[in-house]
Amino acid sequence: MAEATAMTEASAKGNGMSEQKTFVLVHGAWHGGWCWCRVADLLMTAGHRVFTPTLSGLGERSHLLGADINLSTHIADVVNVLKWERLTDVVLCGHSYGGFVISGVAEKMSGAIASIVFVDAFVPESDDTVMKSASPATREHLNEVVSRGGTIVGPLPAAVFQVNEKDRAWVDELCTPQPIATFSERIALTGARERIGKKLYLRASGYGSPSFDAALAKVRGRPAWRVFEMACGHDIMIDMPEELARILTEWT
Repeated sequence: MAEATAMTEASAKGNGMSEQKTFVLVHGAWHGGWCWCRVADLLMTAGHRVFTPTLSGLGERSHLLGADINLSTHIADVVNVLKWERLTDVVLCGHSYGGFVISGVAEKMSGAIASIVFVDAFVPESDDTVMKSASPATREHLNEVVSRGGTIVGPLPAAVFQVNEKDRAWVDELCTPQPIATFSERIALTGARERIGKKLYLRASGYGSPSFDAALAKVRGRPAWRVFEMACGHDIMIDMPEELARILTEWT
C-alpha cells in the first residue's frame, strides 16, 4: 500500500490550494496499486493524502495468491486501511471490479466516506456477482476457467480493454492472476452506498462494454450522482490521469 502527503494542509492553503482531501484508490481485476501511480502523484503534488492499497493476492502481494481469497477478503483489505489509518471524510474510488469492492466497503464504513467514485466500474445490486455482471468477453474468460475446475484466472490482455498502445506492454507485465472466488461470491448490500452524500460515475467511452453502459444508465439522473464520459480506454487512470485527478479534486 502506498501512502504519502506531499504538503501539509497549512502549506497547501498557504499556496492557495484547495483543502486537503484523503483519497483511497482501489484498483480493478488483475491490477494492483501500481496502476494509480500517475493519478496518485498528481494528487499528492496538490497536497492531498493518497492511499493505493493492493488487494490480497495481486500485484506486490501476489505471493499470497490462493483459492481461498474472495470478494469479502478484498473488501476487508480496504476496510482495514480505513480503520487502521483512522481515516475520515474519505474519497473512496474504485476502478472496474473495484466497484464491487468499494460498494462492500460502504456497507461497513459509510460514516468514514464523504464521496464514492466509480471509474468505469460495476455498480452492483445486492446478490450480484462479477461473473453475472461482466461483459460477454470477460464472462466467457471466467466461465472457461470454471468449466476446467480452475480456481485462479489469468488476466486478459490490456489490448482487450483498449489501454493506449504505448502503455499496453507495461500493463500486461504487471497484471497478475486473480482467484475466481473474487468473481463468483455474491455481494450483500443494504443501500449504504446510496446514502453517501456525493457519488460520481466516470465512463470510458473508448471501451465498448454493455456492463458499464448499463451502470452509467442506471445512475444517470439519480439524485447526488454526477456522471462524466472520458474519451479513452478502460484504464482511465492510465490513459487520462490528469483529467481524472482534476475531476477527483474538483467534484468530490
